[in-house]
Amino acid sequence: MQLNLFTSVLRSALAVVLSCCFVMRFPSPQKQESGEPAPGAEIKTTAVVVNVYPIVEGRRGRLISDLGRDDFELTDNGAEQKIEYFSRETNAPLSLGILVDTSPSQARLLATEQAAAKSFVGSVLREDDQAFVMHFDVDVELLQDFTNASEKLGVAIDGAKINETGHSIVPEDARNSRRGTRLYDAVYLASNELMKTRHGRKVMVLVTDGDDEGSKIDLRAAVEAAEKANVIVYSIVASDAELYELLNLKYHGDSSVRKLSRETGGRTIRLKSIQDIVAAFNQISQELHSQYLLGYSPAKARHDGSFRRIQVRIRTHNYTARARTGYYDSRE
Repeated sequence: MQLNLFTSVLRSALAVVLSCCFVMRFPSPQKQESGEPAPGAEIKTTAVVVNVYPIVEGRRGRLISDLGRDDFELTDNGAEQKIEYFSRETNAPLSLGILVDTSPSQARLLATEQAAAKSFVGSVLREDDQAFVMHFDVDVELLQDFTNASEKLGVAIDGAKINETGHSIVPEDARNSRRGTRLYDAVYLASNELMKTRHGRKVMVLVTDGDDEGSKIDLRAAVEAAEKANVIVYSIVASDAELYELLNLKYHGDSSVRKLSRETGGRTIRLKSIQDIVAAFNQISQELHSQYLLGYSPAKARHDGSFRRIQVRIRTHNYTARARTGYYDSRE
C-alpha cells in the first residue's frame, strides 16, 4: 500500500517507539486539554470546557435520543455542574480508529472481521469525519493515517495480515521476538500519537479476542492514555477457543478490554459466534449516531493534572446514561 510521506514517517515512529523507547523511561506527558469547546461556542481563552458524549438506554438496551438538556444531571468530583452546551444526536466531527488484532489466534476470524469493518467504516463516516487503521500482533503498525476516503481505509483493512511467524518486522527485535498480542501498546500509541491532538468526538474500535501478551506497558497505562486523549473505546471480542487449544495457547479472557471500554464510556460486545460481528458493528454505528453532547466549564477546576470523576444521570426517567468516568484536569 502506498502511503504519503507523513504517514510513512509516523508509521516508522510507531515501530521505533515499540523497539526502543519502551526500554527507557517514558517522557513526561504533554499538556492535555480536558475537552474541546462545543462547535460555534465563544469561550474566553482562560476557560476550560469539558465535553461529554453520553449514550442513554432504556429497557433492554433501547437507545433513547429525544431527551432535553434539563433531563440530565452532571456532576464533576461530586459537584453538580451547569450544562452550558447541549445537543442531541451530535454531529461533532468524528475521529475514528479501527484497531485489528492480527495475532495467530485470530487466523480463522480475520476475513469475516475485515468485511464487517469495511462495511462499518463506509456507513459511519460523514463528510467531516476521518479514520485511521492499525493492526497489532507482536508489532503495532499503522496501515492508514487519518483520511475520509473509504476506499483507502478499505484497502488498509484488507492489508491486515496474520503474523504467522511470530517475528517482529523491526530488525532489532526480529531475532528475539515471540508470538504476542500487544493490545495495550496499540491503545497507548493510538491514543498518544494519533488521537491526542484531534478535536470533537474520538472513538477507537478494537477487534480482538481481548487477550494481551507481550506489551511493554500495562493496562493501567493504556487506560490512562485513552482517558488523557479523551477517547471512547469500543471492543468487539471474538475468540477461537479451538484454535487456542491447537496452538497450545492460554486464553486469559476479556476483562482488560472491558475495563478500557467501561472507563472511557464505550462498550464491550462479546460475540457468541463470528456471524454476529456485523450486528456488533451495527450496534456501535447506532450508538455513534445517538450520542448527546454535554459541555460544561468545571466550577472548581484546579488545573493540577489530577483525575476528576464525572457522573451523568437522567433526572426524569428510569433510563441509564453511559459516559466516560472522568478526565485529567489540564495544567495551567
